[in-house]
Amino acid sequence: MKYLLFSLLVIFVGCVNTFPVQDELHYGYQGCPTGEKDKLNVHLVCHTHNDVGWLKTVDQYFYGANQSIQRAGVQYILDSVVQSLTHDPKKRFIYVETAFFSRWWNEQHDSVRHAVKKLVCNGQLEFIGGGWSMNDEAAAHYNSIIDQMTLGLRILNDTFGKCGIPKIAWQIDPFGHSREQASLFAQMFFDGLFFGRLDYQDKSNRMKTKTMEHVWKGSDNLGAKAQLFTGALPNSYSPPSGFCFDVLCDDPPIMDDPQLKDYNVDQRVAAFINIAENQAKVYATNHIVMTMGNDFNYQNAAVWYKNLDKLIKHVNEKQTNGSKVNVFYSTPSCYLQALNKANQSWTVKTDDFFPYANDPHAYWTGYFTSRPSLKKYERVGNNKLQVCKQLTARADIEEITLSFLKKAMGIMQHHDAITGTAKQHVTDDYYQTLAAAIETCHDIVNEAYEKLMPRNKSVPVLKQYFCNYLNISECPISEANSPIAITIYNPLAWNVSTSVRIPVTGKAYKVLDYSGKAVDVQIVPLPSSILNVPGRNSKATAEAVFEAKLPALGYATYLMRNTSSQNIKNKQLSKVTSKADGDWTLKNKFITVFVDNKTGLLKRFQLADGTNLTVNQSFYWYKGMNGDNSDFTKRASGAYIFRPNGTEPIALGTNVNVTLVNGSVVQEIHQVFNPWLSQVIRLYKDAENVELRWIVGPIPVEDKFGKEIITRFDTDLNSDSYFFTDSNGREVLRRKRNYRPTWQLNVTEPVSGNYYPVNSRIFIQDKKRGLQFTVLNDRSQGGSSIKDGSIELMIHRRLLHDDAFGVGEALNELGVGGKGLVITGSNYLIFSNITQAAAKHRPLAQQLFMQPQLSFATYNTSEADYYKSFKVLVPGMKKVLPANVHLLTLEPWKRGTLLIRLEHIFEFDEGDLGKPVDIPLKDLFTEFNVESIEETTLSANQFLKDAKRLCWKIEGAKNNCDNSTAQVYVRDKSLDDLIVPLTPMNIRTFIAKVTY
Repeated sequence: MKYLLFSLLVIFVGCVNTFPVQDELHYGYQGCPTGEKDKLNVHLVCHTHNDVGWLKTVDQYFYGANQSIQRAGVQYILDSVVQSLTHDPKKRFIYVETAFFSRWWNEQHDSVRHAVKKLVCNGQLEFIGGGWSMNDEAAAHYNSIIDQMTLGLRILNDTFGKCGIPKIAWQIDPFGHSREQASLFAQMFFDGLFFGRLDYQDKSNRMKTKTMEHVWKGSDNLGAKAQLFTGALPNSYSPPSGFCFDVLCDDPPIMDDPQLKDYNVDQRVAAFINIAENQAKVYATNHIVMTMGNDFNYQNAAVWYKNLDKLIKHVNEKQTNGSKVNVFYSTPSCYLQALNKANQSWTVKTDDFFPYANDPHAYWTGYFTSRPSLKKYERVGNNKLQVCKQLTARADIEEITLSFLKKAMGIMQHHDAITGTAKQHVTDDYYQTLAAAIETCHDIVNEAYEKLMPRNKSVPVLKQYFCNYLNISECPISEANSPIAITIYNPLAWNVSTSVRIPVTGKAYKVLDYSGKAVDVQIVPLPSSILNVPGRNSKATAEAVFEAKLPALGYATYLMRNTSSQNIKNKQLSKVTSKADGDWTLKNKFITVFVDNKTGLLKRFQLADGTNLTVNQSFYWYKGMNGDNSDFTKRASGAYIFRPNGTEPIALGTNVNVTLVNGSVVQEIHQVFNPWLSQVIRLYKDAENVELRWIVGPIPVEDKFGKEIITRFDTDLNSDSYFFTDSNGREVLRRKRNYRPTWQLNVTEPVSGNYYPVNSRIFIQDKKRGLQFTVLNDRSQGGSSIKDGSIELMIHRRLLHDDAFGVGEALNELGVGGKGLVITGSNYLIFSNITQAAAKHRPLAQQLFMQPQLSFATYNTSEADYYKSFKVLVPGMKKVLPANVHLLTLEPWKRGTLLIRLEHIFEFDEGDLGKPVDIPLKDLFTEFNVESIEETTLSANQFLKDAKRLCWKIEGAKNNCDNSTAQVYVRDKSLDDLIVPLTPMNIRTFIAKVTY
């Protein structure tokens, strides 16, 4: 652990802005080649794609270690490129991943840094994208996307000032693209987005219609603020066929000495001109782009540049013989500027680019679920990060410790990390890095509570302990039966009631709330499946369950001790039943849940008003397709690809063993489907949702078949082929089975071709009955509605074949004990009227994502003395935010300022909560006062008053594009009074000057 922390410290040293003012700067669009009006202008973009972990770990990639796996060393790329650019001012290069660049920068001598700053500000070295990593767009939540982009762009700002502000988003390798990502990039004031992977049918259609480039409307709520010019690159992100000049490539170099036998200029030039002219046939202007680079290219940049110099020279010489091809070094921003000046009207896209397939049997929808434990751990990490940001800001403590977790979480967003598509040893490294970073966050919690908890300075501080395995009911400090103080921090800006489950070994417990009153406690026996989880090291056989009431952005402490009182024991003991005369039922004042007595399966819901919904829920598995990937028809299901062998999944339970657990706080039905699959159906006393808590694994593979496990809900709703999924946890998109809005779909994979990423929720509606059934999840998963009235989510995968897309390993996680990975997880069900649905599922989604954080401390005094010594109820806000507003960000920034983001979490068509709202920041927070605010872009790397975006003409629309005044900032007068107006789905970002 110490080694990991030291490594992180070396990697993540921040950059300081020492950039000198210069008279002539050519960054951004300044100094771009303009091309020629009567020519086909070919923009050569020299680039490298550097995965932040994939086949090798982050460290191995940076240093060039483990070359037997992949010949890749990032430090050599940057060394080599800088040397080549310094020697020739005509050459250009782009770089993307700040995680690698900042590490390289921290190792450089001042002379090198000065040279690099000059290269950046004269436009030779341009940062594109600029996030800590190139994030995935399917499994990544918008909160984490914004954070990792803010981190990377802040470092570029601190290092290069305005010269380091990227203008272009560069998502060349993610496996499909979300509409919300486009919206976020637009709100970060990027002018355009280029990406590499496009569904093969979509690409064919766009090539025919010359719509490879278009304007993407990223939001139904935000209008032009979320519009982004978007282009699909012609060769993913590779060079044109035959023109890779890297040391890793085998294509012939340009041999231009006529005296040599292997002189090949005429042949190579003719081939290049032919490629350029053919590419121009499918793009709309006389400007085209060619990506000259690939994975970890330019470790010897001179090889690339020497051949490109010759290519440029000899191709352009052909203009004297009538050629119209004009080729030159360029960048994505220069290419975008040329398109913007082309006086072209562009088509519009309003949906997204999911699912992505690159052949008829390769739908990249398996990674929506791959490595489900890693996906859940990322959510845990983000939850911790938001808590520690808030506590760092509230307690006014040093920010440096916070950077460990910020950067570890930035790595986790990488499109081979959160996706689950890295090699196993790399995945292990992701776990270890995040675990070490979370421990530093725990140090922050202790430091903050040292300031916030004591009533006076003479009180000895109680060390907080953290139980990292509460998901499997393991917590040494609560199992020891000594009195403990349970401090529960609520990172939401609303007051929250939450159910707390504490692993215990005793029979009865006394729990006092922050006012000294005893709370209702229920002792709930643990299912045998939890007791038998491999690697679980716990004596707990039950959980003490109680409801905690938490203040907005604050904590409440509950005191707990075991008791021998028979009266308390009798009151707290759950009633356990294994037989029923009729259907099993769970009931509170909102809903009744029915479980069939014969099958043991979920059967029906009934609302308090008598409305019924048939809900048959069970688990199934798709047989993973085996294959050697020698052609399309032999494609195997793997880490990236979901390809089931057949369209009907196999049921996993038709005669389920059932036990009813009843009590005053929660009612549960424990279901055992087989030795490796079980579930608990939970209904809490005052809950309007039903929780399904499942445990799956080890998935058996002795039959030599990989298995893709789903949970499926079959209802009697008439959904008419439609279903709805969230986009990165924000806006909701309507999906239609076997349909794409922009081209005629040829259905080759009826199951996987209808799978979409589900980051927080999926639902179906019956418009005639006015009913909606919503399923929420606790991590990103793949999901669909394969038939009307049905919802399914893939929750676990174990496969025995690689799918031949690069990772080179089967997705066969062995877990603790080496017999297969065991995972736990939850889905949450809401049954409601359509008009009320958003008011229920949107707040719940936020509560699941920003869960209360528990810490524990032992004490040896009476409860009365504890209350005298410590503050047990500490809200962070004087006023609670309304239900439609979320405090997305509260973190330390620079020089006595905080970064604050407020967001409206409802859409315009979602009832009264979808209306605009004003939020006063004055006297809002407890520990500090906001004195003034300055609004920034979403990524906080530009003040909004200084930021501009290019304007684009749209087909069929009245266009008034004046790029000299596009999106000119007009400050809301209300901001001077510290009142922030928010419209639906609006996120506003501020640097706030505060006093404590």
